[in-house]
Amino acid sequence: MRSTNFVSFFTVQGFFIGVVFSILKSESAYGLLVYTLLVTAIFYLLAHFFVALYFQTFQAKSQFFPKEMHERQLDLFVREIGKREKMIEAAQEVTRSAVKLNADEARRSGA
Repeated sequence: MRSTNFVSFFTVQGFFIGVVFSILKSESAYGLLVYTLLVTAIFYLLAHFFVALYFQTFQAKSQFFPKEMHERQLDLFVREIGKREKMIEAAQEVTRSAVKLNADEARRSGA
């Protein structure tokens, strides 16, 4: 679970727990609002505290990124795309000449 998802989930849980607590504890609408906001804020701060503690304690080890291998593969892909573009251009040229030849024959046979 991503840290932002954890904070959001924990905050929403705090809101609902705050609503239940404030319904049980408060006697006025103002008290209901204050208790709900207070409990939600406490859960929000606790969520950030736990996320910070997690990242400080369990830091992900940096992984080796094989940059040279990826660069070689990307260069290969660029060359392959270049070859395919040339092949497509040649096929388009053949198609254009065939269309032109058919149009010339159609004019000659129609005239």
